[in-house]
Amino acid sequence: MADAALKPEKDFSKETDKQIPEAKQLAKTDVQAAIEKLSVLEKQTRQASDLASTSRILTTIIAVCKDAGKWDLLNDQTLILSKKHGQLKQAITRMVQTIMGFLDETPNLETKLSVIETLRTVTEGKIFVEVERARVTKILSDIKKGQGDLKAATDILCELQVETFGSMERREKTEFILAQVALCIESSDWNQAGILSRKISTKYLSRKPKKTPEQLEKEQAEREKKKARGEEVPEVKEDDVTDLKLRYYEQQIVLAKHDSKYLDACKHYRQVLDTEAVEQDPVKLQAVLQRIIYFVILAPHDNEQHDLLHRVHKDTRNTEVAENAEFLELFTVHELMRWPEVSKLFGPHLCDTEIFDSAEGQSSDEKAFERWQDLRKRVIEHNVRVVAKYYTRIKLARLTRLLDLTEDETEKYISELVTSKTVHAKIDRPARVVSFAKPRDADDILNEWSFNMKSLLGLLERIDHLITKEQMMARIQPGFKSKKGGKEGKKAR
Repeated sequence: MADAALKPEKDFSKETDKQIPEAKQLAKTDVQAAIEKLSVLEKQTRQASDLASTSRILTTIIAVCKDAGKWDLLNDQTLILSKKHGQLKQAITRMVQTIMGFLDETPNLETKLSVIETLRTVTEGKIFVEVERARVTKILSDIKKGQGDLKAATDILCELQVETFGSMERREKTEFILAQVALCIESSDWNQAGILSRKISTKYLSRKPKKTPEQLEKEQAEREKKKARGEEVPEVKEDDVTDLKLRYYEQQIVLAKHDSKYLDACKHYRQVLDTEAVEQDPVKLQAVLQRIIYFVILAPHDNEQHDLLHRVHKDTRNTEVAENAEFLELFTVHELMRWPEVSKLFGPHLCDTEIFDSAEGQSSDEKAFERWQDLRKRVIEHNVRVVAKYYTRIKLARLTRLLDLTEDETEKYISELVTSKTVHAKIDRPARVVSFAKPRDADDILNEWSFNMKSLLGLLERIDHLITKEQMMARIQPGFKSKKGGKEGKKAR
């Protein structure tokens, strides 16, 4: 194909202006003759690299076929014109764009699908029409989805690597990837959905709109006035990506819930909270705050979870969800929580949402009961950590009463916490004693003894200084007579 940037060797605009109306008139009686007439001129304009004239001729040939209702001929001419030697790239692009505008005018779905397949054939492997190919593929995917063939719709759309398209705007790229991820989620292809979602830059989604809603409203009013006066109004591109951000994190939350990655779900909800649309809506704000609290509690205990738990607890907006904030506070203090009491006090409120369900199989979310069991597990693990903080050794029977568990369950949870290195514990089964004391090697013991001795010597030295100070203060008091001074006075007398 010839480079469209080449300077035309000859201008065929006059010939084009003359022959196009003649061809259109001829097409009313003989479409094939009109196409042949234009094809002769098309060869001349193509060989002369006259882009403007070539583009006009190609779009006219396509329009003639469409006006005559001969969609099969349109498909054939599209393939023929795109494969001609030295065909101009931009001329093909304009022809493809023109055909895309005719898709809504097709008489039936079968014809529309044939035109779409022709466009996909023409645009395959051509970088200069990659955006048009992506848009046509999206239309085909939507049709397949509407027909109920979800797998075909997913396969068709996910074959596009839109992140590599240099001519596509970033917002459109993001919308395509979000559509790909949505189809993968619907078809339960969770691995592919996770891979595709990583192609979206969270830095791009975190951008704040440069203009306030008041400014945008004012600009829109000015644009309407100019349109009313008949003035040309340039298109304004808004840089607000809030809608994309909310769609992206909604999908990420679905993925995190499926994989039971509670800490990730909490982080995603915190990103959703950091949007103006959510902060200004009290209903959405309360729902997001609730879920942030739920998922940070459900997350397994580690340093990151502990830090995030306390940062969430300090959020002043928690006053909007006072009951949930009260529940969160129980995990921030080193006090025991009895699961029966927690379940009775907070259970009805927690199960009002889709996050939890204390009865298996009763919720629309299949993992709701699993999350309820995980909540019980987190309460028990919190209690074990509290006991480990205050006890070095404890009877197993006493520990089971504190945790409201059986001995087997107690051993199970202690073993899990030891495996995850959350606590250190040893169970002496014959003695029925659990030891939380950490073993120390000889170096630790020696270092502690050295530190204690150093502290003791420091205290003795300070006591010596204080005694010396008191003696000196006593000597300078009025009426003080030392033993030495008294003997000398007697000798003098």
